[in-house]
Amino acid sequence: MVTRMKILIVEDDLEAAAYLAKAFREAGIVCDHASDGEAGLFMASENAYDVLVVDRMLPRRDGLSLITELRRKDIHTPVLILSALGQVDDRVTGLRAGGDDYLPKPYAFSELLARVEVLGRRKGAPEQDMVYRVGDLELDRLSHSVRRQGKEIPLQPREFRLLEYLMKNAGQVVTRTMLLENVWDYHFDPQTNVIDVHVSRLRSKIEKDFDPPLLRTIRGAGYMIKDERAADA
Repeated sequence: MVTRMKILIVEDDLEAAAYLAKAFREAGIVCDHASDGEAGLFMASENAYDVLVVDRMLPRRDGLSLITELRRKDIHTPVLILSALGQVDDRVTGLRAGGDDYLPKPYAFSELLARVEVLGRRKGAPEQDMVYRVGDLELDRLSHSVRRQGKEIPLQPREFRLLEYLMKNAGQVVTRTMLLENVWDYHFDPQTNVIDVHVSRLRSKIEKDFDPPLLRTIRGAGYMIKDERAADA
């Protein structure tokens, strides 16, 4: 049996939402609708969708805030942002907030449909590993837990994201800029010490009472997490 794509339209203009829902359904896509940002956040958090089509200007919670909160909750459903704000800076802001695509209004439905179909195929791609391992350190993305030598290590959300990114790139140098863009989700002065502080806290948690050290500072380059024993073997 072929599974039909299911999307959520978050749009406060009821006439526009009705038009979109009708057009998507005629294209064979199952649609739900939320008329404000809070309702959209709740529905996107509680239900499985292939794609979210989100208006940027919404009552109760704006579209960018909705997307940011979903990403904070580790919900990565592809999002296409619709907005009358179509300047380059507006599009960049939307993408950096966690959107996957951005279509300015007015638009042709045929283009919107094509973009939604592309995002739906992206969601169907193979998922990343749910568990990362470096030596005897294990990070489970599904249960949001970290263990070393079988002992659970409690981490703050930012520490977890930092470790997740480092372990995803185990054995490679991760620069400060890469961490700012992928862990903090925004850009600011790479000379700030916020990364050093978080790396120091993370290192103390995953290496205190454990051997060997795994998290290395590469002077002038960045950081690397690696099991040296495995490399020697």
